Parts: sequence; C-alpha cells; structure tokens
Amino acid sequence: MSEKNNEYLAEERIAISNRKARHDYEILDSYETGIVLQGSEVKSLRQGRANLQDSYGILKKGEVWLLNMHINPYEHANQFNHDPLRTRKLLLHRSEIRKLIGKTTEKGLTLIPLKVYFKKGVAKVELALCKGKRDYDRREDIKKRDVEREMRRNLRRS
Repeated sequence: MSEKNNEYLAEERIAISNRKARHDYEILDSYETGIVLQGSEVKSLRQGRANLQDSYGILKKGEVWLLNMHINPYEHANQFNHDPLRTRKLLLHRSEIRKLIGKTTEKGLTLIPLKVYFKKGVAKVELALCKGKRDYDRREDIKKRDVEREMRRNLRRS
C-alpha cells in the first residue's frame, strides 16, 4: 500500500452527524459501535447521503438495532439497491449491551446516534445514552453559552 492509502485508512472521516441531538438531549454516555450495512448503503454513506434526524436505537432479544436512519439509495446500484429506512443491526460487545439493557430500563433514557463515520475504512456509529431535555434546560444552556461568549469578548478586549 502507498503512504497516501495508509493515511486515508488511519484518519477518521465523519460521513453524517446529528447536531440536533446535542440540543434536544442530555448525553450521559456514548459508545462506538459497528453497523451492518449492504454494499450500496456504504457507497451512499461515503457520499454523505444519509440522515440521522429521527433515528434511535432499541434493544431487542439481546441485540441493538438502529431504526429510522435514512440512507438514500445509491444512484448506480440499479435493481440491487437497498431499502432507505430498513432496520440496521449495531455491533457491540456483550458486556456493553448488558449495561445498556440495565440503563435503558430506567425512566426517560434512550439511545440516540450522534454521528456516522469511517474509521480505517469501516463504518462506525457513535451511539449515545441520552435523557431528553426540558424547555427550561435548553434555555439554561443558551444562557450559559451567552455568558461564556460575553466573558471571552471581555477577556479579548482587556
């Protein structure tokens, strides 16, 4: 392999991210998971043609599944294209799944994908254990950001 290929495989390249999740949810813990994809899905993801907006994870029969992740059909795949909204299996260690089973049974905790990225040429999903924010929590976060921004301005001026 050439040096250029080695650099490409070593770096982490974000395909898509769910920016709204950090606004709507309080992130308690995050996990790096593998994802089971078909060939045309990988090609479409490399082009960044996917959406995590309303997607979430569920635990079913000791496995983790990702629902409502939309991956646009690959243009050049013709008849062998994939279903854009199919349920996709996430790959985690058994011990991590056990922890998630225990934590998601608590009230108000859910699994939300934060981003999909390629690491050493393999698609990965950053899955977060989240708790939904209330409106007043969001307002508090906005106030904190404004105060921090104002403090940085004042430090630069002085």
